[in-house]
Amino acid sequence: MFRFNRALARQVAGATLAVCGLVGFGAAGAQEPIRIGTFLSVTGPAAFLGDPELKTLELYVDRINAEGGVLGRKLQLVSYDDAGDAEKARTFVKRLIEQDKVDVIVGGSTTGATMAAVPLAEQSSTPLISLAGAVTIVEPVKKWVFKTPHTDRMACEKIFVDIKARKMSKVALISGSGGFDKSMRAECVKVAPKYGMELVADETYGATDTDMTAQLTKIKGSGAQAVLNAGFGQGPAIVTRNYRQVGLTLPLYQSHGVASREYIKLSGPAAEGVRLPAAALLVSDILPAEDAQKPVVVNYRKAYEDKFKSDVSTFGGHAYDGLMIAVNAIKAAKSTDKAKVRDAIEATKGYVGTGGVVNMSATDHMGLDLTAFRMLEVKDGNWSLVK
Repeated sequence: MFRFNRALARQVAGATLAVCGLVGFGAAGAQEPIRIGTFLSVTGPAAFLGDPELKTLELYVDRINAEGGVLGRKLQLVSYDDAGDAEKARTFVKRLIEQDKVDVIVGGSTTGATMAAVPLAEQSSTPLISLAGAVTIVEPVKKWVFKTPHTDRMACEKIFVDIKARKMSKVALISGSGGFDKSMRAECVKVAPKYGMELVADETYGATDTDMTAQLTKIKGSGAQAVLNAGFGQGPAIVTRNYRQVGLTLPLYQSHGVASREYIKLSGPAAEGVRLPAAALLVSDILPAEDAQKPVVVNYRKAYEDKFKSDVSTFGGHAYDGLMIAVNAIKAAKSTDKAKVRDAIEATKGYVGTGGVVNMSATDHMGLDLTAFRMLEVKDGNWSLVK
């Protein structure tokens, strides 16, 4: 009996050690999630940007995980709402890097928030893919910083090309006081001579202004042939309504910063005839069948609208592109090693996204050219393609 018990004890001990070994192996072999950090303006004045961006990231992180994840690992989205406040953005990015230990960051929504985060991304050698518009984010090139949206400079150029095609050259500028607004205004001033444009007026409005009739009345007497509003948020909708109220009938151009149906809703009938450069996503249903972007934008639009029962916007599309570029880079690097992922993002070639076909390089951390922009016009309360 004694020998039996000793033998049993040895078996139990051996089994216990085996189980412990298996548990230890499981803990050691368990795959940590790939952490995607994001800081977005989900609430506050730029919520029209951050809300669809966060929804998009959540939607596609869930989809990717349902399909098995990336490199056999699940994605974990770590998100913070900066409410459009640059200082909050800086605090949250510091937390993402130091506490949450994220592998890559996809955000922020605004130029101000992004620029507050740039030094932190650079100092910590963390890849950052911004969803904001200003060219200053990627020019000059910053080693660890990339972006998905078209730049404000590109918007100016696309608009000036269209104005020139309409046999006009005298342009009045009106712009808001935000970071994007100021940056786009400055870029338009810089590139105007290149396209033979003469700027005959240069008016501004504040972030909380609710009436721009004084500025528009000055523009009315300036001799302008077309008007360009560099801005985003509710300001451009107020400009559009006031534009009609003061009797202006000149062509009015808005920036890609208002490329969503929300702008048409806020502006009402006054938006009729307004033109702006935007991504193909807004006109996915009327793109030619042979357009390389059509399958991508149609599928994204369907997925988003089916899930959230709300209109798609180009801003959510920027988040989709940012996430997919990051995921593709992790796959290409076969690792979450930040330096390898950074190199793979910079090597992105031929990525067909909602914003266009992306070809990045060491000197171009956005990878889009003017062909990525479509010139749209509001017709019968909806977007149409300008031929």
